[in-house]
Amino acid sequence: MRIGVDAATWSNRRGYGRFTRALLTAALRLDRENEYTFFVDDPSDEFPLPSTVNVVRVNAGVPTVQAAAAQGSRSLGDMWRMSRALSAADADLFFFPSVYSYVPVTHRAPKLVGIHDVIAEVFPELTLPSARARLFWRAKVKMGLAQARLVLTVSEYSRRKLSEVLKIPASRLRVVSEAGDPVFRRLPPGCDAPALRRMGLSPGDRYLIYVGGISPHKNLGLLVDVFAELAAQPDLGDVRLLLVGDYQGDVFHSCYKELSASVRAHGLEQRVTFTGYMGDAELVEVLNHAQALALPSFCEGFGLPAVEAAACGAPVVVTTESPLPELLGAGAIGLAPDDRNGWRDALASLLRDPGRRRRMSEAALAAAAKLSWDNSARQLLEVFDEMKGRHG
Repeated sequence: MRIGVDAATWSNRRGYGRFTRALLTAALRLDRENEYTFFVDDPSDEFPLPSTVNVVRVNAGVPTVQAAAAQGSRSLGDMWRMSRALSAADADLFFFPSVYSYVPVTHRAPKLVGIHDVIAEVFPELTLPSARARLFWRAKVKMGLAQARLVLTVSEYSRRKLSEVLKIPASRLRVVSEAGDPVFRRLPPGCDAPALRRMGLSPGDRYLIYVGGISPHKNLGLLVDVFAELAAQPDLGDVRLLLVGDYQGDVFHSCYKELSASVRAHGLEQRVTFTGYMGDAELVEVLNHAQALALPSFCEGFGLPAVEAAACGAPVVVTTESPLPELLGAGAIGLAPDDRNGWRDALASLLRDPGRRRRMSEAALAAAAKLSWDNSARQLLEVFDEMKGRHG
């Protein structure tokens, strides 16, 4: 079977890109039958394309990963060129890993479209600040659903939400889960820690960490407020908070200005660090030495940073509006995103109780080990085979 893949998100640094790269890399490693053609519009060399696929490079005035922004949209010309390239492909099936980069395709081959979550539908003001951006998003999702033979999502939690919010019949939904990349692992004791040193930290220092977009729907205002309460406790006066995420070049809706103002208002400039984007090698290092990761989002389709932290042995405190409490079991503490006292008490407990940290760390490692991109790729290949059977 010849599979055309919209790979416009391949170079995206956030979850869409991680999902596309990790899932398709694993699928290509396992798949000995199908032929893949990737359609890309970004000349970026940060994330090299696989050597085993055909590549169609589509000229774009602005690549999708920059143009499909919170305050903007891709130009009609760029979308038309991508649509024309896909429509002209000699393909038996088309796969869009995310509706984020979807364009209509006139080719009659069946289409599999990924919708990771319903965050933009449930919290439009937190993700798409302008009426124009919200209109464009709704139109894109509507067209994607109209053309999709099946819809792929990343968790049972997200599948339920897609049924509830977008009214997608269960018969059209398939789950292909996510996993931590093998680079996320427990490091041996005594490993060098250059990333920590650059932030004025050493492996023995205590810090909490958040990883992800610096975006309003991530509920980071609550995290800073809770940390301010913790920082005022005499026995926690040394603890730092690292907010890991691109706050300068990210095209998604940002709350960095408001968040940094909150940090200043609390007098926490020396205690809270906006690290910016971190590559995997640095991120593994800081996750290994963290006391805990906090992910207080209003909603997560999957919540991959928490799984990556768990794979490094970090206990995690996570939103219950996600699949994470079920996925990570005793390695996670699940709390409602508006439970301020709960977040404060849970993080304080982990900072003060090394025994609890150790128990949660071991449980987190065991839970993360059950997830793999190879298993995810097998799920994807089963969906491809199902679509081939239906089409045939």
